[in-house]
Amino acid sequence: MSKKEKDAPLEEEKAPQAAPAEEAAPEAPAGEEETFTLTREQMEKMEGLAGQLAAQNDKYLRLAAEYDNYRKRTAKEKESIYQDARLDTIERFLEVYDNLERAVSQPGDEDNAHKKGMAMIFQQLVSVLEKLGVTIVDPVGEAFDPERHEAVMHTDSEELGENVVSQVFQKGFLLGEKVIRFAKVQVAN
Repeated sequence: MSKKEKDAPLEEEKAPQAAPAEEAAPEAPAGEEETFTLTREQMEKMEGLAGQLAAQNDKYLRLAAEYDNYRKRTAKEKESIYQDARLDTIERFLEVYDNLERAVSQPGDEDNAHKKGMAMIFQQLVSVLEKLGVTIVDPVGEAFDPERHEAVMHTDSEELGENVVSQVFQKGFLLGEKVIRFAKVQVAN
């Protein structure tokens, strides 16, 4: 006997036996769909469950949208608080800026070590303000802009045009496009 012949009976024993014809489920003929009949009670129950599912889905979508709005609102509030704190801090340093500017602009004694030191401190403050994004507004010769300038005096001048800033009494400051302090100016008529 060859090896194949010896193994053959073992393979037959391992092969699953087919189920008898009586136990096999009847198959629907090809092309026909299986139909089910439902009672009115079952239909109402299915409609009720579908309504509950739709309500829960709507509730979930509303909750997700509400959370997204909350997240955006808190991020915006956080940025606003940060900007307000920056503005308040910068505004406090403007008094120091004004005093240092007055000290540096005093005429005479240009070789004095104290005056040179003041000028260096003033330049350092200007540099810090620029790094913070502050723009210094010195509008001499520019058109008067009521959104950035505060007119404290008017003068008649033939040399300057109408509504032109002729003199700046106190410089203005901007942080981006937001005014920290309006420039106090004299306007020509």
